[in-house]
Amino acid sequence: MQEQYRPEEIESHVQAHWDEKETFKVTEQEGKEKYYCLSMLPYPSGRLHMGHVRNYTIGDVIARYQRLQGKNVLQPIGWDAFGLPAEGAAVKNNTAPAPWTYENIDYMKNQLKLLGFGYDWSRELATCQPEYYRWEQWFFTKLYEKGLVYKKTSAVNWCPNDQTVLANEQVVDGCCWRCDSKVERKEIPQWFIKITDYAEELLNDLDTLEGWPEQVKTMQRNWIGRSEGVEITFAVADRSDTLTVYTTRPDTFMGATYVAVAAGHPLAQEAAAQDPSLAAFIEECRNTKVAEAEMATMEKKGHATCFHVIHPLTGEKLPLWVANFVLMEYGTGAVMAVPAHDQRDWEFASKYQLTIKPVVCDEEGNVPDVSSEPMTFKGRLVNSGEFDGLDHTAGFKAIADALAAKGVGVRKVNYRLRDWGVSRQRYWGAPIPMVTLEDGTVVPTPEDQLPVLLPEDVVMNGITSPIKADPEWAKTTVNGQPALRETDTFDTFMESSWYYARYTCTHYDQGMLDPAAANYWLPVDQYIGGIEHAIMHLMYFRFFHKLLRDAGLVNSNEPAKRLLCQGMVLADAYYYVGANGERNWVSPVDVTVERDDKGRVTKATDNTGREVVYAGMSKMSKSKNNGIDPQLMVERYGADTVRLFMMFASPAEMTLEWQESGVEGANRFLKRVWRLVHEHTSKGTAASLDVDALNDAQKSLRREVHKTIAKVSDDVGRRQTFNTAIAAVMELMNKLTRAPQESEQDRALMDEALNAVVRLLYPFTPHACFVLWEALGQTTSIDEAQWPVADQQAMVEESVVIVIQINGKLRAKINVAADATQEQVQALAAEDHLVAKYLEGATLRKAIFVPGKLLNLVIG
Repeated sequence: MQEQYRPEEIESHVQAHWDEKETFKVTEQEGKEKYYCLSMLPYPSGRLHMGHVRNYTIGDVIARYQRLQGKNVLQPIGWDAFGLPAEGAAVKNNTAPAPWTYENIDYMKNQLKLLGFGYDWSRELATCQPEYYRWEQWFFTKLYEKGLVYKKTSAVNWCPNDQTVLANEQVVDGCCWRCDSKVERKEIPQWFIKITDYAEELLNDLDTLEGWPEQVKTMQRNWIGRSEGVEITFAVADRSDTLTVYTTRPDTFMGATYVAVAAGHPLAQEAAAQDPSLAAFIEECRNTKVAEAEMATMEKKGHATCFHVIHPLTGEKLPLWVANFVLMEYGTGAVMAVPAHDQRDWEFASKYQLTIKPVVCDEEGNVPDVSSEPMTFKGRLVNSGEFDGLDHTAGFKAIADALAAKGVGVRKVNYRLRDWGVSRQRYWGAPIPMVTLEDGTVVPTPEDQLPVLLPEDVVMNGITSPIKADPEWAKTTVNGQPALRETDTFDTFMESSWYYARYTCTHYDQGMLDPAAANYWLPVDQYIGGIEHAIMHLMYFRFFHKLLRDAGLVNSNEPAKRLLCQGMVLADAYYYVGANGERNWVSPVDVTVERDDKGRVTKATDNTGREVVYAGMSKMSKSKNNGIDPQLMVERYGADTVRLFMMFASPAEMTLEWQESGVEGANRFLKRVWRLVHEHTSKGTAASLDVDALNDAQKSLRREVHKTIAKVSDDVGRRQTFNTAIAAVMELMNKLTRAPQESEQDRALMDEALNAVVRLLYPFTPHACFVLWEALGQTTSIDEAQWPVADQQAMVEESVVIVIQINGKLRAKINVAADATQEQVQALAAEDHLVAKYLEGATLRKAIFVPGKLLNLVIG
């Protein structure tokens, strides 16, 4: 091996070997334990960022570790290639989304290869390819035939700039998360998939996901939002129609003082026809985005109607209001208000001087003063007629039973989860495979017409989807009848909900999945991605797997056994103030920094010599120009160094603070490993290790080697604390660099130790370890090696240090045999001069012995 560590030479050589040998290409092997390791697929934006590098390094470390465990490891990669950003980039660069996307894929693929990730590239897919989305379209038509797909007009969050629907989570402070335009409410026809049919199973099966973070499972439970309550029917006063509400607190029903409906409710629309001020309020609501997440903090607004409803138990007339916090698409579009016991209802009632009637008291029977705030806890009923004195549970049952007896109440389980709206009005997505016949009938696209191809050679004007602007594209025939294709495209969460399954059989062309391959590899053993996907992608991912199961394509209930959510990558941010007072952000790569003895920035200048302001650490982003180009770091330090730093600098699930000084430290460590292996191998082949002939110092060093193997194995395989695994190897390396190398046994022990160190580091730094393994005289590639196994006998402590106390105070520390009895330790302690002087002439009253740790002698 060469004396100097030169990653630029090593890494290209090793990567060429992997390509030539197709090292990571795998097939199903019955009888061999499989392991499917998967990182969330990237969007081909054009450049990898450090968030990508962290995600994929974690996956690669796990995959390589499992490979050395002797498992058949699948680690694929692909591209989440559809989506709105491609349209914006196409307009900006005067091109079409397809060529822009494919060029980015080529560039980013090269970047991934430079980092040495062990992917099975034969399974690469891009979701914008017809051979992929064809089967998604086919599956949608099957779901339609099963009654799991429907179309309805629904209020949506509409971005007028991007001309597309936004999910509630994509609306930030009333604006589009991408372009910051003010979002509007709009009623449009959309396609939905009935995820609510699976709500109970999605909720219950969270309990089976033992390898998923509790935080993610809690977020999903809250998003599904199961509740038990009563659906209550109110008669509308002086009319024949009724109005239905759902409540989880029927025990407070006698405190209902008004009912509120959504602006889109038929009663609101009817009342507005006779009331211009109400019509104006409804129009205001229509253009105001109201997401569930924002209801608690938004200003509550309303307008009275001319209608009243009849309280079904008291016969009292309650006023009917239109309120901005009631959404037509959630529940029945109407709520009963109990302002004394609900914060939202109280705020509204207080604002509009509506009656606030307390019907719950505390444990002492005191009726609360609700003039300044509501009483939201559960208690005993008061002011509730025949139900007075009942506690929450008994009150719930009694009032529910009373409503049921009158035929106006039904016990019901409700969910916060709503059906999945999959229609998008953009162009760059998979066409929804539905057609409308001349007579208005809507039917699925026939299977022999799939895929419905998205034209890629288009001109983008930045406003209208090319397939909506071209009437000829929509024209088709079904069974000889003229028909029009649907011009909406699928939400891109559709593509990312089943890609993991398609990786098992990418080239299969007889169906959506090859059941044999899918059921060999699935479920995924380890999934890696950001926690920001907890209630969108990860929910749809689980839902789609259950749909695939019920279609007979897979036989498991959940798509992934274990989930790791990696933390964000932070970096220093710097700016200077421009002539107009604006902040101009400067890349940290272009900044020279002076720090004090505590590491705090005292002065920073950019590459022009201009002083810049240090704004602290923040998430790497384009807006603050503090993203670090992974390719630049690879060119400067090598891929192995970047990978090692990424895994060492922070626990995987925590945020990582990017510091180039830390990268330099990782590089120095790799050079130390390289140098020690070079020094060792340059002296020739080491003799075989004679374990029985080792002296005490050699036994102690060998004990440290095998304790490190045990710790790293547990840290990587079970605990996934990769940073502590690396720290353990670093600590061992400190001991190895100081170890004597005079005798043959010294060299044999060093040979065993370095063979272990190289394999322990291989998942993190595979290029360097590939070469070091060869240098140590191994005849097979390290890619085919076995993970080192700790020798339990070597880890047995032959002696231990025992603390000797006199009356609880430390007096000495002595070395004794690891299996020494209390009597033996006591005898040795008595011979120690530091202890003996306290025992002379004293009476031993008690001895407290903790084996292997402590002896406390109580004297008087």
